[in-house]
Amino acid sequence: MRVSAKADYAVRACAELAASPHGDPVRADDLAVGQQLPVAFLERILGDLRRGDVVVSVRGRSGGYRLARPAEEITLADIIRAVDGPLVTVRDERPTALEYAGSAEALLDVWVALRVSVRDVLDRVTLAGLVAGDLPPSVRDLAARHDAWVNP
Repeated sequence: MRVSAKADYAVRACAELAASPHGDPVRADDLAVGQQLPVAFLERILGDLRRGDVVVSVRGRSGGYRLARPAEEITLADIIRAVDGPLVTVRDERPTALEYAGSAEALLDVWVALRVSVRDVLDRVTLAGLVAGDLPPSVRDLAARHDAWVNP
């Protein structure tokens, strides 16, 4: 799986919003500085997040962006889907829309298993958990595997 820059930046910006005291709105410029992100690109990402009901924009002098729901209710999967669409696609199709025959017939099960494994991580990590460093045990276990940090 490839995590796009757009998805990475979106998660980091949302983490900054989740860390904002009392859920106060944060200006795009401040989000960009906090995570060292290009502000013009971030503003487009924030538009996608707004359309995806992950953030809301607040107008006015003390305006900016804030999370649309509590950080405990927003998963990393919600954020990535808002900016990039479905988590796992094959040739831009969801695995369940594919069919294989003959020697490649079992490949569909592989793609579906991949989708499930990605969901097992991204649907379980909330923004609140990310910001607090309190990741689910299943995610910590995967990251702690002896082969997790080794490039094949």
